Amino acid sequence: MATFAEVGFKGNRKDYFSLSGIEVEPGDPVLVEVDRGRDLGTLLALGTVAERSCSSSGGCATPLPTHRVIGRAGDQDLRVLEGLRRDEDRVRLESRKLVERHGLRMKVTEAEWQFDRRKLTIYFTAERRVDFRQLVRDLAHFFSTRIELRQIGVRDESALLGGVGRCGRELCCSTWLPELKAVSLQLAKDQSLSLNPSQISGCCGRLMCCLMYEHETYVQARRRFPRQGRVLNTARGVETVLDVDILGERVTMRDKEGERRTLRLDDLKAEVRAAPRRRSDPEGNS
Repeated sequence: MATFAEVGFKGNRKDYFSLSGIEVEPGDPVLVEVDRGRDLGTLLALGTVAERSCSSSGGCATPLPTHRVIGRAGDQDLRVLEGLRRDEDRVRLESRKLVERHGLRMKVTEAEWQFDRRKLTIYFTAERRVDFRQLVRDLAHFFSTRIELRQIGVRDESALLGGVGRCGRELCCSTWLPELKAVSLQLAKDQSLSLNPSQISGCCGRLMCCLMYEHETYVQARRRFPRQGRVLNTARGVETVLDVDILGERVTMRDKEGERRTLRLDDLKAEVRAAPRRRSDPEGNS
């Protein structure tokens, strides 16, 4: 019985195939059918897991993908793929020379040979629309194969090239992050992080993907704290919330005389419950 198969290729590119009658496991190198030929990738997932991933990516328009997994790649196939990967350095260099010769405002980022060499994909970034029709013809003549020029964003560029982030580890987008999602400045504000772009931006120059990892935790935790600027009736009288330390479970208050103090959240709630209720705050909420 045929089932879904998710296969990964160079960088973070992945595609979906049908698989039937072949004994393979996630992590195995596999040969797959593609338009006008064959390619080689790594099996990432099978069955329900692969189908859910396909559905979430919006790539499942039919019950099963039309292209199929041919079989497990052998040692000779892997040696061929290694040779193609080494040759991609030459491809990038020659492509950049042709781009410069045509005077195009575009940056060649990466190149990827299809396993059977029937197609060569060249990834590039550009700030504006580029007319590369003549460039494609020259590339096809130079490399004697079908050329696909694919424009990508700067975040996709980092995912393709890889690198090391501010944390000292390899970039999430080029190692394990399944997809790149939009990251807004509000995530940094909610976590009380510095809004200095150099502190919260990644190698791509965009906001770091990891700003999303702890965001929900901060949002849930903040609900336990009084909002900044709120006036509360405490053991010392009327005080205003100046700042909250979510991780330290502390709140900084200021009274009418301008004197500040920092106390634990539980202590503040105990004071508010014990203090006489003000008419402007009949519920005494903290």
